[in-house]
Amino acid sequence: MSQTQPLLAVEGLKIRAGVDGPVVVDDLAFDIAPGQIVALVGESGSGKTMAARAAIGLLPPPMRVCGGSIRFQGQDLGSLSPQALREIRGAKIGMVFQEPMVSLNPALRIGEQMAEGMRLHTEFDEQTIRQKCLQMLGDIGIRDAERCLQAYPHEFSGGMRQRIMLASVMLLRPALLIADEPTTALDCLAQLDVLKLMLELTAKQGTAVLFISHDLSLVARYAHKVVVMRNGKEVEQGPIDQVLLNPRAEYTRQLLEALPSRGELPPLPQANAPLLQIDGVQIAYPGPRRMWRKSEARRVVHGANLHIAPGETLALVGGSGSGKTTLGRAIVGLVKPSAGEIRFQGHDIAQAANRSHRLQCQMIFQDPFSSLNPRMSIGQILAEPLRHVPDMSPAQHRARVLATLNDINLPERLIDRLPHELSGGQRQRVAIGRALVRRPSLVVADEPISALDMTVQKQILELFERLQKQYGFACLFISHDLAAVERIAHRVAVMCQGDVVEIGPRDEIFDRPQHAYTRQLLAASCPLEKLEGGGFRLRQTPATS
Repeated sequence: MSQTQPLLAVEGLKIRAGVDGPVVVDDLAFDIAPGQIVALVGESGSGKTMAARAAIGLLPPPMRVCGGSIRFQGQDLGSLSPQALREIRGAKIGMVFQEPMVSLNPALRIGEQMAEGMRLHTEFDEQTIRQKCLQMLGDIGIRDAERCLQAYPHEFSGGMRQRIMLASVMLLRPALLIADEPTTALDCLAQLDVLKLMLELTAKQGTAVLFISHDLSLVARYAHKVVVMRNGKEVEQGPIDQVLLNPRAEYTRQLLEALPSRGELPPLPQANAPLLQIDGVQIAYPGPRRMWRKSEARRVVHGANLHIAPGETLALVGGSGSGKTTLGRAIVGLVKPSAGEIRFQGHDIAQAANRSHRLQCQMIFQDPFSSLNPRMSIGQILAEPLRHVPDMSPAQHRARVLATLNDINLPERLIDRLPHELSGGQRQRVAIGRALVRRPSLVVADEPISALDMTVQKQILELFERLQKQYGFACLFISHDLAAVERIAHRVAVMCQGDVVEIGPRDEIFDRPQHAYTRQLLAASCPLEKLEGGGFRLRQTPATS
């Protein structure tokens, strides 16, 4: 291959669903040079993942390539037999999928899954394969590599599973790595670790990267070139400083304008006492069962102290495993603290009859698809919390459901649909509507926008702000998206390994962070911000300036 020839060249790519179905990718063209990082960005459904999967022959049925060409190292991949394509897939083109818990086999140990590719594509003996696996696990920061080989995927956090998936792919030293949303649903520190690891491994081996993401800040920080897609078509492409920092296309500017930014928050109502008071709360989970000795409990929250005023939004931020979700679940009564008090409207929820508390405290779960009953219609899901409202007739139930549909900006025709018939953004709206249909005093929102693209995130945040202003509920907003927190929160609490290490007003936390861990989080986020002249730049945080 000559020095001027691209490693991967996509020309006029067209992908259709079935024979006469809709076109999902239309006339797409871009190329990747050896060692280059090219990003595909756009909203959900823009065709990013389909274009990447076409390169390795893994299009899901009924998708098929019906036009154009994909050339890798000068070879047309579309003309290869399935056997020849299998020899390239994995060995020369590797892919890291969006959700490692789905792409890693839960029934196989990590060692078996890491060794599989080397057994298929190399002639190394088992001892050599094992040594290479151990060396790679050490390179990605796994302390006890021997134990890791014998462990199962569920024994690791999301960030560690993504590291293991990346290590498995890079063991074969591919010339091209396709990374499909490799940091979705990871906190900003884990995102930084995974991306730095990916760049170190690819730079060491001279690997090019096709980086698929909806996080424009990460793309601007790490990619050399970006291709913006909409409805299967290219909108514009070019170097980062020309496309993301100085966008020409109106659609690219719309994506950038959708990024959350700090704004003025409405003043809080005067209150004599907090709505929720948390004093010295500790939460522990039982350890694994032992045959001959008592298991030791694992403490995940260490003496948390928080309060939330009526109508206030308190954001709870921190890395994965810091105890944010566990504390949120304890507030709504789904987890029992081992020590301390949680007082709602002045009453200890563990001592008092907590029926009133449960009805006035609602939770929006992180993944709406798994939290919505797949056998219930949208109308039934929204009506379910109203069962415990006394003296409410079926006609009143339906009227409240229709009013809630209007509140969350969903058409009435969706009332008989099932959750799988809705988009991710629509399902998140249903999850919000289910939490608000009873008009609660407090809502615990657990990562409500983590897996949504930029424009849908903006819609959900605007919806949430409007409904909070309309109904006046308080909110514990649990998130690793610091840009969203900066937009929506009155105060911010930072958790690190079970401890609340810093708490204060939003502007104080973002502009004058006191704790080293808070400064570390802010340095890892590094969001894009708009300039007065219309361009954009990566913000220099207090930790990095």
